Amino acid sequence: MTTSALIPAVSRMRSLADSRAMASNPTQVLSQYSAELGDTFRFYLGGIKEAIVTIDPAVIEHVLKANASNYRKSEIQVKRMGHFLGKGLLTTEGEAWKTQRRLIQKGFDRKQLDALAIIMQDSLADSLRDFDAQIYNGPVDIYPQLMKITFAMVARSLFGARLKDEDIELVSRTICDVQEFIVKQTLQPYLNPWFEVSGELTKHEEMRRSADAVLMEYIKKRRNEPPALDLLQTLMDARYADGEGMSDELILSESMQLLVAGHETSSNALSWLLYLLSSRPETLERVRQEFDEVLGDAPLDHADVTKCVYTTQVIQEGLRLYPPFWMVDREAIADDRIGDVVIPAGSMVIVHVYGAHHASKHWPNPETFDTDRFIKGNEKLRAPFTYLPFGGGPRGCIGNNYAMLQVLMILSDLLRKYDFQTVPHQVIEEQAMVILRPRHGIRMTFTKSQERAASIA
Repeated sequence: MTTSALIPAVSRMRSLADSRAMASNPTQVLSQYSAELGDTFRFYLGGIKEAIVTIDPAVIEHVLKANASNYRKSEIQVKRMGHFLGKGLLTTEGEAWKTQRRLIQKGFDRKQLDALAIIMQDSLADSLRDFDAQIYNGPVDIYPQLMKITFAMVARSLFGARLKDEDIELVSRTICDVQEFIVKQTLQPYLNPWFEVSGELTKHEEMRRSADAVLMEYIKKRRNEPPALDLLQTLMDARYADGEGMSDELILSESMQLLVAGHETSSNALSWLLYLLSSRPETLERVRQEFDEVLGDAPLDHADVTKCVYTTQVIQEGLRLYPPFWMVDREAIADDRIGDVVIPAGSMVIVHVYGAHHASKHWPNPETFDTDRFIKGNEKLRAPFTYLPFGGGPRGCIGNNYAMLQVLMILSDLLRKYDFQTVPHQVIEEQAMVILRPRHGIRMTFTKSQERAASIA
């Protein structure tokens, strides 16, 4: 098998001509290609790297699950992300990945999430005191505010209350800047020589080293401290078959990658959810009623997650419209074929999650916000692998239960304490970086609801 000629193709010249548009809004470009060429097609990333893009659930299931052993993470993650984030769960393959996954999974089981909920609640209470000061001065861009809230929560879930605010800020800023740089390297690869000679690559490497040094100091200190109930303790307690634990360097890589994966997903989901709810008063009121019925005056903990049935539907529909991970990439190890789709060895396969979530053949009126799509039982009516907010198959997101707890916890406090509305006459659109974020932010006005705030203070 030496050709993927059976798959419709975007020419190299058109791919190159569209590369700036791809860097600006890849979901729009890929969706246009799908409309013209069908559910699976070939194009050249940046006009250079050939890739197969698909929104076909049969192909997606084959690549991510049925024949997952034939597909490894592509150069985007293994080389580009690995360069900045080290060899951890996100950037490891084969048996090493299986071992790390098994060890780290213990940090997200029910017992651990029960313990983490206490740390998360304390972090949220601290963050909302700062949030109160911000909203007092007028409208705020909700995206960076939620980034601060979720990053502090994940950082303290990892390192406990020991992490200083200034250290959280440094690591958060580094992660955001490095991710933007990785996207530039990937979508415009012809600029990589310029990044080297101009000093851009060196600048981002130095930023990474500074953030690494901050986290390594916490890790080394913890070696001489009593056990705690955070995720760092899980990483330190983990043991391989030979009885050895992880090195400090590996714990650093895994910690950094958990920070990357664990905060921006939730902050983006929450940003889009508040935007959606601000123009849907009936949906907002139903969510508030459910929180009142389930929680009363208490904060949300892990045991409450399964009780928030309607709110979960709202979150799921928000994740369909605005999936944080807008694409998943893989590389074929050996020649493969699924139906008429030929996938030669070495081919990069891009699962266009955003496109799958907005495909009219699987989602009637796909641009419409409709929580009924996720009423229990309705999932049986749609094809598998048409809904992938946390990926799919054996490499699906390890922290999806943590993410759902985090989103529900923050949402429950925000909706019960504040009234809010979107500032009119602003441009709100998606920007597909590593995560699907609001390009210009989302400015909102918040006022404290005295009755609700007093009841849960």
